[in-house]
Amino acid sequence: MSESFRALVIDDQEGKQKASFKTLTVADLPDEDVLVDVSYSTLNYKDGLAVLGKKIARRVPMVGGIDLAGTVVESKSADFKPGDKVIVNGYGLSELYWGGYSQKQKLKPEWLIKLPDAFTLQEAMAIGTAGYTSMLCVLALEKAGVTPDQGEVLVTGAAGGVGSVATALLAKLGYRVIASSGRAETAPYLEKLGAASVISREDTMGAGRPLDKERWAAAVDCVGSKTLAAVLAQIKYGGSVAACGLAGGNDLPATVLPFILRNVSLLGVDSVMAPREKRIEAWGRLATDLDKSLFADMTRVEPMSNLPALAADILNGKIKGRVVIDVNA
Repeated sequence: MSESFRALVIDDQEGKQKASFKTLTVADLPDEDVLVDVSYSTLNYKDGLAVLGKKIARRVPMVGGIDLAGTVVESKSADFKPGDKVIVNGYGLSELYWGGYSQKQKLKPEWLIKLPDAFTLQEAMAIGTAGYTSMLCVLALEKAGVTPDQGEVLVTGAAGGVGSVATALLAKLGYRVIASSGRAETAPYLEKLGAASVISREDTMGAGRPLDKERWAAAVDCVGSKTLAAVLAQIKYGGSVAACGLAGGNDLPATVLPFILRNVSLLGVDSVMAPREKRIEAWGRLATDLDKSLFADMTRVEPMSNLPALAADILNGKIKGRVVIDVNA
């Protein structure tokens, strides 16, 4: 199979990582067992970092894109056959392994999950790693015993990809969601997703004390740093925070007081290397708990050729909701 196709390749140029579109053939792809015709990928914060050469790729050349959805063309694995619709999220794609910004890709079979019947390939990428991470956060809160009757649940960075889906999921499950955003203009959008109220980023910071007034039964934090520290100080006794992001920084300038005086739990949520059974559980719940009618408001589809500009936008906080990348456009 020698037909050529296009991919966004991150390479070393004059000592810096830079991304550019290149023409490849199947012979250029990694030696993995399943060849997939890729239909869609996504744009996540980590993708923005990778495309703009922020040292996400640990080896070069590297094809970017931490997500992909497509159709199996060839398979050496008994678990997949030509024609199967599949999705991949994480597993080091665009860091250690070639990812979804390519019209074809070869992948390890253990990375693949068959597309749930509830979704099209485009809808699966409207969810993508961001939405799948959101579901992992919701599952973590549920397993920690958080229920809708305990009080309000805060979502920080709510207008981003993870925050948008988390807001929609929690609202549909009956929680009273308070959405925090640094962009006041996103309030109507967040209310349409189900937020009971939208507050500014500054409103979540409180007085900045190690222990603040108890406000939230639980939270999903996509920001990290000072925001996460402030949220922990405001969680009610016995509450939990599912932390999955670092858009505000990877530090945590907090104290142990919320943990030892209010019995607060900080739940770390990883989506990149989550075990397969957890992924299947999350996608199964997404199929039943996410209102697909919200995709139109939450998602936009962009051609792969727009990735460099989109990468700059997501790092500058200009992206609302989810961006699906059509790799064939």
